[in-house]
Formats: sequence, C-alpha cells, structure tokens
Amino acid sequence: MQLIKDLVSGDVINGPLLVNSVTKGVTDNGREYLTIIFQDLSGTLEAKKWDVNPDDLNILVPGEIVSIGGIISTYKNNLQLKVVSAHKIEELSEEDKKHFYRVSPIPYDQLVARLNKYLDSFSDPDVALITKTIIEHFYDKYVTYPAAVRVHHEFGSGILHHSIMMADLADFIAKAYPGVDRDILVAGALLHDMGKVIEYEKPMTPTVTKEGRLIGHISIFYAEYCKIVDRLNIKSEVPLLLGHMILAHHGKLEFGSPVLPMTMEATLLSMIDLLDSRVMIINKALEGVNEGEFTPRQWALDDVMLYKPYHREKK
Repeated sequence: MQLIKDLVSGDVINGPLLVNSVTKGVTDNGREYLTIIFQDLSGTLEAKKWDVNPDDLNILVPGEIVSIGGIISTYKNNLQLKVVSAHKIEELSEEDKKHFYRVSPIPYDQLVARLNKYLDSFSDPDVALITKTIIEHFYDKYVTYPAAVRVHHEFGSGILHHSIMMADLADFIAKAYPGVDRDILVAGALLHDMGKVIEYEKPMTPTVTKEGRLIGHISIFYAEYCKIVDRLNIKSEVPLLLGHMILAHHGKLEFGSPVLPMTMEATLLSMIDLLDSRVMIINKALEGVNEGEFTPRQWALDDVMLYKPYHREKK
C-alpha cells in the first residue's frame, strides 16, 4: 500500500484511505464541494471533491476507511488530492485497519505489562485501591485512546504511553529524593489524564466531545474521581492528596489547572507532565529534519525554531 508520506504530484490514487474530516463548501458559482482530510499511519492529506453527489456524505464519513480514486497535484506548495470516486469498503480486518492510524511506538502488550507492574507495586493500600479501581472502571478506553487530537501523544494508546512514561520518571525521582511519597507520585502519573477518555471520542480520528470543550478533562475527571472514591469509604487523606494532584497537574492557572500545586508530589507531577509532553513535541518536530537544519517555528514551544545537531559517534 502506498503511504501518504511517499506521494508525489502526478500520482494516481486507487485504494483505501481513512476519512479524518469532511467540510462542505460552496464555489463562487454556487456549486457545492467537499474538503476532506484523509489519513494513514504516515500522515494526512487534504483533498477536494468538486462534483458532489447525494451519496458522497453517506460514504465519506469521518472515521470510515473508504476506497478512493483520484489524482495528486500541488496547490500552494502542498500536495492535494482531487477525488474522482469514493466507495464504501464492506469489511476490513483489524490488522488492515492498523495501516490507517498511528499507535504508540511501544508495543501494546509491553505498555500493559508495565502498567500491571506499577499497579502491583504500591505499598499503601489506599493508593492501591483507588488507582486499581479507577483504572479498572475506565480500562478499555484508558489503554487505547490517544492523549490529544494533536500536539503530543496523539496516537492510539497515547494516554497509556504518556502515563507509563511519567510513572517511570516518577519512580526514578522518588528514589533520588527520599522525602517524596513514591506511591502518591506514581499513582498521580497513572491517573492524571484519565479525563481524556471522556474529553475525546472516535479514537482513530480523535475529536473533542461537547463535554471536553465545555468542561475540559481535568474537571471532568475530578467529578468522576470524587464519585468513585466516595464509594470506597477511605478514611485517610490519600483521596484528598490524589484529588489535588488531578486538579493541579497542569501546574498553572493559565494552563487550565483550577488550583496551583501545593504539595511536593503535585509540584513534581506537573513538572513530569511538562517534561514528557515537551520531549514528545520536540521529537515529533525533528522528524524529517536534516542534521544541521532548523524546524519551522513551533507554536507549542513558544514559537521557537528547533535545531537538529549533527550526529556524533559515541566514544
């Protein structure tokens, strides 16, 4: 199968693509057209369908893999697909579907094994009970959903990938600084982004839900967290400490946290969250950039241009 990243102007497309989004438009002479974003695991491609018929909107549905015929051309220095035909595909295997959306670079079974290892590692029974209960409640989405529509960890199992990487950092930091409550910090890393299973929908082509736009994942999850933890009837302050970490994990009010971090563990969690997200953003920005060259400006990194150093052989 030819990947989007390998397409060049003049190529003829005749095969399956995943519909990411569809937008209606009207030409100057009043004719309706469609702007479509297609995707596969290598990237996305903008397309136009100028001759719209009544069946098109029933076939070109976001999240569906569709057989597309068309021609690649260049428009304003970007590749664009002119769609000539679109047909439904009756059946695709789960293995075939993997060609159309990105997943974590860490194999799924490895991520799950690392999660289970952390869940079995808690010495505090209240931390263990809360963390296991919540993850079990949201498990199917927690282990498969992306952590964003774009920016960072915007791929299948992105929430789990991000959470495990943060738990690894949390575990290391707790060993380096003996005053840190290791169980609380690791549990915060595993739980902090759980609200994204409600903030997003359509994991193959993630979009923000109405609840996600109006409330956001921090407040969404804190409300769910309180309902679940209340039923556990825990008497220690562990529910309060973990709840504070959920609310404060963005670190600043202007970044969406309702409260500022006020414990050692909440402060560290916000720093770990920022660190892992920044590393992912930087790695993604440097993909395809030649050594000795700069990226375009990165709006997610204060509009900075990143430099890719020349490779040096390790001594």
